[in-house]
Amino acid sequence: MKAEQTPITGNEDRADLKGPLLALVDFYNAFNNRDMDKMSKNWAQTDEIAMDNPIGGIKRGWNEIRSVYERIFTGPAKVYVEFYDYTIHETKEMFYAVGRERGEFRIGDTVVPLAIRTSRIFKLFDGQWRQVHHHGSIDDPELLARYQSAVKGVK
Repeated sequence: MKAEQTPITGNEDRADLKGPLLALVDFYNAFNNRDMDKMSKNWAQTDEIAMDNPIGGIKRGWNEIRSVYERIFTGPAKVYVEFYDYTIHETKEMFYAVGRERGEFRIGDTVVPLAIRTSRIFKLFDGQWRQVHHHGSIDDPELLARYQSAVKGVK
């Protein structure tokens, strides 16, 4: 299986998209536009979902995950990511996407480039793909330290 290098930014033309690719585009559109309503529609609204990232640790259930996105979307920092170098693996009722995110965290004059290994799992609920799990890791220890330090400085 060859990894897709064309990034998903959330700005793609949705007219010809469907299935897993559309669900991923919708996620990145919600994230990069700081749109909580769209983000809520992208995630399953259950207690069984989980998110694990370099800053927030493990969050379980929509209420905990929503609080992470609310802090990002309403805070002073601007975060942009796009998904690339990815593969999509699909079954009848579930798919997962494995790849990388690149982008930046910006607050004031501080800009931290982001390079994150990312996995997302979606499950079919009433004919709609809904995210049930996300895991992101930063490999570079220096980059992780810079990112964590910049985030901690956000009030």
